[in-house]
Amino acid sequence: MLIVMKTDATDADIERVVQIINDLGFRAHPMPGATRTAIGITGNQGSVDVARFESLPGVAEAIRVSKPYKLISLDLRPEKTIVRVGDATIGGDELAIIAGPCAIESRAQAFAIAEAVHKSGVKFFRGGAYKPRTSPYAFQGLGEDGLKILAEVREAYGLKIVTEALDEAGVDLVERYGDMIQLGARNMQNFSLLRRAGRSKLPVLLKRGLAATLDEWLLAAEYIMAEGNYNVVLCERGIRTFAQHTRNTLDLAAIPAVRRVSHLPVVVDPSHGTGKNYMVTALARAGVAVGSDGLIVEVHDQPERALSDGAQALNLKQYDQLVQEVRAIHEVVTPAAVG
Repeated sequence: MLIVMKTDATDADIERVVQIINDLGFRAHPMPGATRTAIGITGNQGSVDVARFESLPGVAEAIRVSKPYKLISLDLRPEKTIVRVGDATIGGDELAIIAGPCAIESRAQAFAIAEAVHKSGVKFFRGGAYKPRTSPYAFQGLGEDGLKILAEVREAYGLKIVTEALDEAGVDLVERYGDMIQLGARNMQNFSLLRRAGRSKLPVLLKRGLAATLDEWLLAAEYIMAEGNYNVVLCERGIRTFAQHTRNTLDLAAIPAVRRVSHLPVVVDPSHGTGKNYMVTALARAGVAVGSDGLIVEVHDQPERALSDGAQALNLKQYDQLVQEVRAIHEVVTPAAVG
């Protein structure tokens, strides 16, 4: 159920509704909007009597929700969510670019790339300390030592750190060293991990699963939000199809499809979406043109020596070119970003 408050509802009116929901044994999710507050209800196994709420002061209407998701939907929040990470945002007028290596390999490597990312004016730095690799013999990341390097990068350049957690203990570590928790494609339906991320105060970047439908992806975000963490960014990173000319098939239609039903910001990963260096910039341009809120791009100072995903990493020169091109496109498709 969704409780829509009147535009002139007071804080006391909202708190009264929240308290009644809690007293019923359910969970209330107040979502302030530009003109009014909506309150989602979760935890109910059946329908909730709308009469309990319709006559309360400040309540405009109580709406039964028949969709499988409640909190991610435009019914709850018509305005797009802007996720704030310190002084950086994802979902606002500015194009958010998250750039860095697939894996942190050394302090020298991380700092060489971070310097280029910082010079480009980008605010987010990505890098994996824990790598879920298909082969158990492939490079698995530096672990906590890698996270410590990322924390040094943040200290030196002021970049916001986006890094992956593979399990619940990993979330604890990312909370200690990072600024945003990345949940990878392989963990999109790791429900205990989703719930743990939902109890975190850090925003979450949720990648689409290898063959996930739109509803499965959105319901994974619902798991996080149902625990109280509403700062979720969706990431389209390509799905597995019969195609052999790319690593994955980047589903750019997912961006307008998500926009139609959800208020959550969406970014595109053209690196995993293609798996091939020469395709990344072209698909990044397309992702911005179709309306994504940002990009997550793999960059390496020496891609030919990368210990993970070197074939899809841009070198520093290519990265600079990509940033210039996608920002120009963003100014065209987002008039508010001009000036």
